[in-house]
Amino acid sequence: MHSKKRYTITAALPYANGPIHLGHVAGAHLPADIYVRYLRQKKASVIFISGSDEHGVPVTVRAQQEGTTPQKVVDKYHALNKKSLEKLGISYDIFARTSSPTHYDTATDFFKNLHQKGIFEVAETAQYYDPIHQQFLSDRYIKGSCPHCHNPNAYGDQCEACGSTLSPEELIAPVSAISGEKPILKSTKHWYLPLHKYADWLKKWILEEHKDFKTNVYGQCKGWLDQGLRPRAVTRDLTWGIPVPLPEGQGKVLYVWFDAPIGYISATKEWAKAQQVAWEPFWKDPNTTLIHFLGKDNIVFHCIIFPVMLKAHGQFILPQQIPANAFLNLEGKKFSTSRNHAVWLNDYLEDFQGKEDVLRYVLCTIAPENKDSDFTWKDFQNKNNNELVANLGNLVNRTVSLVHRYFKGIVPPNMHPSIADQTLLDTLTASFTTVGDEIEQFKFKEALQFCMGYAALGNKYLTDRAPWHLVKSSPEAAGTVLHIALQLIATIALLIKPFLPTTSDKIAIMLGLKSVGWDEVEIAHLVKAGERLAVPTLLFEKIEDAVIEAQRKKLENNYTL
Repeated sequence: MHSKKRYTITAALPYANGPIHLGHVAGAHLPADIYVRYLRQKKASVIFISGSDEHGVPVTVRAQQEGTTPQKVVDKYHALNKKSLEKLGISYDIFARTSSPTHYDTATDFFKNLHQKGIFEVAETAQYYDPIHQQFLSDRYIKGSCPHCHNPNAYGDQCEACGSTLSPEELIAPVSAISGEKPILKSTKHWYLPLHKYADWLKKWILEEHKDFKTNVYGQCKGWLDQGLRPRAVTRDLTWGIPVPLPEGQGKVLYVWFDAPIGYISATKEWAKAQQVAWEPFWKDPNTTLIHFLGKDNIVFHCIIFPVMLKAHGQFILPQQIPANAFLNLEGKKFSTSRNHAVWLNDYLEDFQGKEDVLRYVLCTIAPENKDSDFTWKDFQNKNNNELVANLGNLVNRTVSLVHRYFKGIVPPNMHPSIADQTLLDTLTASFTTVGDEIEQFKFKEALQFCMGYAALGNKYLTDRAPWHLVKSSPEAAGTVLHIALQLIATIALLIKPFLPTTSDKIAIMLGLKSVGWDEVEIAHLVKAGERLAVPTLLFEKIEDAVIEAQRKKLENNYTL
């Protein structure tokens, strides 16, 4: 890979209507961060963008529940989520907001550009209206029975019980979520993005040119295209949002799905202004690689709708990859904000201080890369105790302690390596290509598994060679074993940096390891003979049953039907 390639990497903007949970982290933010950290180690030019999606009905619903204003809601949750994600080590260049003036201007200009080109279709349709509160009801403000599974609390856009996507007119016995009354149908005018006119272009762009999309992404796109695309409204009858910039659009705002992805562009503008660099190359230069990380519920927006918007606008590059993940479940059930069935990131960080990398590790090993997966507290404990403490932590602690015990903390020289020793050093050199290839194919789980395989190999190597016995008969041979074990640990430290940045840094401090770019590694010289090692510190601690039991109890007690 050319070292100065330019990348624009986005992680789906979380709604600022509540704290984010582990499902959001596993779906978009952690995989994006791993990829970005890897690119930075490759010395590529990268901007990593996310931020709060601050418009849309979920925000106004939350404001009503909390008896406050939408602005106060987004201020509160933007601050909370930004702090939590940064504490987890998600290394954004900017975590922006769609309520910022820059975003208002950018989204308004985007709408005007499409309007002036005559892209939109304008139509009058009958929509549900609450006669008591005298307002049009967006999908989230209409409740009724799901036509598929008969859940009585389905929303006008989705049934959370069976996961079906709905439209309000499909609901059985709909009622207004504001007044509880039966809504009436009333005529209203809206602007529509004619997706159907771009169907042939999309089929070519996705089905022919992007066969390299992940199978789950490709399959979902093909499903949408096979069903046939319909025009999609880009405006809404609401007060909270970006006003439609036309005289005849008074009292209407841009629909949140239209304004939110433009947030990636406005965030880039804000970042570039602060850095005093040009923003355009990150969105307009065909040599820039644009990659969107997201969960599967966002595939349609990033693979069909946003590309059509970009294509219609005409000045922007299109995404080259959209590695969407499936869903992470929790103890066998779906994460649910409404039922309070979730592990909130801010709660985890409070309850497990200093264990940010443990969460990163567990979420990466169970990442729903191709199908839904499940987070359980028992598995979390097992992975911490059996893989991090007993494997990686043990290897580092053993090796550094032995160097302190037998060589006064000074790295012994590599005097007489056996053929097996030399082979081990050679495989370490190749490991950077292996892990790099996995990361570039978005196989983060396999890449991390491969790194941990080296920790297991290191423990076996130490046990087999037993330097604590060797040292009695041949200190040189014992020193060689420890020298090689140190090179192995140094390699692991560099390989796991995208995944477990804090752990990687702790190992680097113990070994006196300098920061090296991914492509400049010379394994045999990572740790030099004659250097003094720092005192070993424990990388991980065991998590006791009582701690896990408390978390499981908390989940049960919080769950509401």
